[in-house]
Amino acid sequence: MEAFLKFLYDVLRTFFLGLYHTVVNGFIGFFEVINIKSYINAFDNYSNEFNFLGWVLAIFVIINLIAILLLIGFLVYLLVRKIIRIVKSSTNEEVLLDEVGKLNREIFKLSKEKDRILELQTGGINGYSLAENEEVIGGLSNDDNAFDGYRFYKLHNIDLKYENYDPLLEDFNTKISLKKLVDNFRNYACSKLGLYYDIKTIRLFISSLGASRIIILQGISGTGKTSLPYAFGRFISNPTLISPVEPSWKDKSDFLGYFNEFTKKFNETEILRNLYEATYTDKIYLTVLDEMNISRVEYYFAEMLSILEMPSSNDWVIDVAPNSWDNDPIHLVNGKLNLSNNIWFIGTANHDDSTFAIADKVYDRAIPITINNKGMKFNAPLTQEESISASFLLKLYEKAKIDYEIESSNLEKLEELDSYLIEHFRITFGNRILKQISEFVPIYKASGGKEIEAIDYLVCFKILRKFEMQNLSFIREELDDFVKFLNLTFGENEMSECLAYINRLNNKK
Repeated sequence: MEAFLKFLYDVLRTFFLGLYHTVVNGFIGFFEVINIKSYINAFDNYSNEFNFLGWVLAIFVIINLIAILLLIGFLVYLLVRKIIRIVKSSTNEEVLLDEVGKLNREIFKLSKEKDRILELQTGGINGYSLAENEEVIGGLSNDDNAFDGYRFYKLHNIDLKYENYDPLLEDFNTKISLKKLVDNFRNYACSKLGLYYDIKTIRLFISSLGASRIIILQGISGTGKTSLPYAFGRFISNPTLISPVEPSWKDKSDFLGYFNEFTKKFNETEILRNLYEATYTDKIYLTVLDEMNISRVEYYFAEMLSILEMPSSNDWVIDVAPNSWDNDPIHLVNGKLNLSNNIWFIGTANHDDSTFAIADKVYDRAIPITINNKGMKFNAPLTQEESISASFLLKLYEKAKIDYEIESSNLEKLEELDSYLIEHFRITFGNRILKQISEFVPIYKASGGKEIEAIDYLVCFKILRKFEMQNLSFIREELDDFVKFLNLTFGENEMSECLAYINRLNNKK
């Protein structure tokens, strides 16, 4: 037993001395802990003197020692592996961050290049050409560092473009009437662009501009919904901006743009650029939201719906950025842009399984124009463009409201219609729609149309469309009686659009 105790003493002395040296001398002590030769020598020195119990205890000690050494080895392996993983992860994170920074810089450069290519492809549809840009800013647009330190490079481009602009040098036509405007636009679209529109469609379009800042062109595909505002932009010598709506649009950042924290630049949309340029001139600026209901209009367009309803353009202020920089564009004050009164939004809409239903509050604020048929070909004299200012067009609208007021008898009939709809269908039209009728109808008359025709159109597409929200099977008899009421009140078949609409509803039941 004395031999075993001496053996145990040498083994434990080697082990704990190794642990001590590990703590004190690091790796030197660690190698002493795993000094197998020292353990073997201790066993050889005392094994000859072991009795049976000594051999049993010695074997037990050796097995436990091996287990402890294996455990230490395994823990060291795990520690080394974890250290390697942490170092590798840290290295990869640094590499990824560096790559992200490089990619964002490349995206910013590509975005600028894309804008230049789009301007070349559209041939100036977006307001001004690339060549004009380079001439104004002395070629800075081709320099990737031209706008370092500026977050709005497109808007700064516009500031430079209009730096020496004199609005008095603009040669606007101030002698054209609304009727002449309608006729000339229709002839221009035919003779210069090969586009054919019914005279009523043109009257509806021009009149809608005077009754609302938002117009919805709806109907089946291929009837000229997008080409109509495009042709008007060409006609008034200020190309219309056509901006396709994406299904991913959810809020105003998709509509106007957003600040990129990586590049420290504002991703400006062409819509924002168009709105900003409109603050410099008195030209008419149209923005087409193509396929506007491929996403929910009330999401991305919510701010505009509220702002454009305010009677004074002084209150048309939109939040572009949450703060201001010292070198922000001239007309961007404290991150806000005050819109001018020469802007209109025109949305095109298809109604199928791939689109969303347009909310009632959007329809209430807009003037819908339904185009379901292609215009018939006709011969028109060669007609040139007209340079027309927004202020002059607005004066024509105001003059029409005075010269072509709605007849008092028709106002009384509209009151009767409101009472009838409330009593039989629980539908009413509020002050907003009445205001639109009072503005739209006189302009339509000044454009060469008939008063009853304008009333019929707005009643149909602004008021009767609310029938679709009701259960059609429950209002079958009421619709038949309503047809009799329309004929009796407004004249036999005078409300042709309304009668045709009710007939379509009856066919759905």
